[in-house]
Amino acid sequence: EFKATAGAVLLDVRTKEEYRSGHVPGSKNIDAGEIERAASVVSDKATPLFVHCLSGARSGRAVSVLKNMGYTNVKNIGGINAYRGPVERGA
Repeated sequence: EFKATAGAVLLDVRTKEEYRSGHVPGSKNIDAGEIERAASVVSDKATPLFVHCLSGARSGRAVSVLKNMGYTNVKNIGGINAYRGPVERGA
């Protein structure tokens, strides 16, 4: 679904350490505890955002914050532990 959405951004809201240990290629990392930083990464609030973490709990909270920040097209896609595609390691 993410790949089929033009201009979409995949946000990984796990910690930097978790992100480095393995992440979806092309995803952007913003720790859920610092989700307010999203405005510096994605300035257009209409950009489709697909948000995930490890299990789906942190991404659910991050989606709420993003919506409160004015983002209008935000979706919690759950946890990377359910993801079966290729994974990149490193920063």
